[in-house]
Amino acid sequence: MSKKTRTILVMVIIEAGLAGIWWYLARYGMDNPDRVTPDFQAVVGQTMGMAMGGLLGVGIILFLVAARNDRKAAQDKPDR
Repeated sequence: MSKKTRTILVMVIIEAGLAGIWWYLARYGMDNPDRVTPDFQAVVGQTMGMAMGGLLGVGIILFLVAARNDRKAAQDKPDR
């Protein structure tokens, strides 16, 4: 498996985990309006959106580095 593929797979798994946390917190806020502050949904949305967006940005950089490393490995591989 190439490094690009592994990077994409790990990023999808982490983003799915964050989306699950976001879903859980949003549902918690809707199910328990008396236990959360009035701006709970907005704060959760901003926080999780920022976390997921930041991670996606880092993931793009990691993907580009992995692609470069895959190209270098392919060039260094001796031909048969």
